Amino acid sequence: MKVTRRRLLAATAAAGSALPLRRARAQSPVVRIGVLNDQSGPYRDIAGLNDVAMAKQAIQDFGPKGFSVEVITADHQNKPDVGAGIARQWIDQNGVDLIISVPNSAVGLAVNGVCKQKNCAYINSGAGTTSLTTAQCSPVTLHWGYDVYMLARSTGGALVKTGGDSWYFITADYVFGHQLQDYATRFITGAGGKVAGASKYPFPGTTDFSSFLVSAQSSGAKVVGLANAGADTVNCVKQAKEFGVTPGQKLAALLMYITDVHGIGLNDAQGLVLTESYYWDLNDLTRKFADRVKDKIPVRPNMTNAGTYAGTLHFLKAVADLGAQHARDGAAVVARMKKLPTDDDCFGHARVRADGLFMTPAYLFRVKTPAESKGPWDYYTLLATTPADQAFAPLDPKCAFKAA
Repeated sequence: MKVTRRRLLAATAAAGSALPLRRARAQSPVVRIGVLNDQSGPYRDIAGLNDVAMAKQAIQDFGPKGFSVEVITADHQNKPDVGAGIARQWIDQNGVDLIISVPNSAVGLAVNGVCKQKNCAYINSGAGTTSLTTAQCSPVTLHWGYDVYMLARSTGGALVKTGGDSWYFITADYVFGHQLQDYATRFITGAGGKVAGASKYPFPGTTDFSSFLVSAQSSGAKVVGLANAGADTVNCVKQAKEFGVTPGQKLAALLMYITDVHGIGLNDAQGLVLTESYYWDLNDLTRKFADRVKDKIPVRPNMTNAGTYAGTLHFLKAVADLGAQHARDGAAVVARMKKLPTDDDCFGHARVRADGLFMTPAYLFRVKTPAESKGPWDYYTLLATTPADQAFAPLDPKCAFKAA
C-alpha cells in the first residue's frame, strides 16, 4: 500500500523525534546519517534496506573515533517533492549531517537542491544523472559509483564495436532515462552507428512492456537498448524472452546490477553485457567485503550498495580528520573528503575529483551461462576495464570546487 506524503513525513519525524535539534547539538559528539531511497517501488532491490545495512556496516568498520554515529532512513517513493521534503525535515529538525543513497535521478536532483541550500553533505550513490557534477553541481555534493556517461561509454561503446551498429531504445521517461539514451546515442553515432527509434514509457508504474518490445522488434535494429533500471529492466529482459525478441536482436541493459541478474536467472540473462564499478568476486578485497556482509543482506552487494558503504566510510574519515564539531558544515566536510584519498575494500585506493565525482574504473562484464557458473552468485566474466580517468566525462571547469 502506498504511503501518503503526510504519513511518510510523519513516520520520518517519529524516527527522529527523540533526537535533539541541530542548534542544540554544539556540545554533543553525535553524527547523524540519513539513508534516503526507494524501499517499496522498482528500485527497492537496487538500494532500499540493503543500502541502510551498508551504511551501518561502514559505521561498524569505522569503529569508535571519539563521536557516535546514528542512522535514520525513509522511503522517497520515487517522488521528487517527497524526497525534498524528507531531506529538508531531516536537516532542519533531526540534525542530519549526511544524506546518502537516493536512487532516482529526479529525486536525487531535488535533494541536491535542498542540501546545497542547507549546507548539508550529500553523497548520491544511487542515481545516474551527470547533472550532479555538471549543470547542478554543488560544493556539498559527491557522486559515488557510476553515472550514465560511464554506462553509455562502456556498455554502449562495446556493443557497437562488436557489430551492434543499429539501436532501438526502450526508455524510462524521466531525466535518468533521457540522459542514458542521449549519451548512448552519442557513442553509437560517433562510432558510425545509427538509432532506428525509441519508445518512452511512463515512470514509475509501468510493468507491461509488450507494446514497446513489439515496436523494437519491428524496427529491425540489431540492438534493443534498455535505458532503465531495477524492476523495469528485469521485466523487459523477461518479456523480451517471452515475445521472442531474443536471440533475433541483442539486448543491451545499459544499467543492470548483479541483483537484477539474480532476479532474472542465468537461463534468461546469459550473454547480456553490462557495466558495474564493483563486483563481489573481482579481487581478494571485494570477496573479503562480500563475506563480511553476507549475513547483513540477503544478496551479494551491487555497485550502489558498495557506493553507499564506501561513501559513508569516507565521510566518517573526513569528519574524524576535520573534527566532529564541524560535521554540520557540509561544504567543509566534502572539501576534506576530496582532499583525502579513498581506501576501502569495495573500490580500493581511489580519489574524489574536484567536481565531487568519485573516480573508479568501469568494468564491462558478460553474464555467464548456467554451465559456466561455478556456484551461487558466480555470474560475471570480465571482458574489459576502462580506467577511471577515461570512464567518465572530463571535468567541467565550473564545477571544480577547491578542496580545503
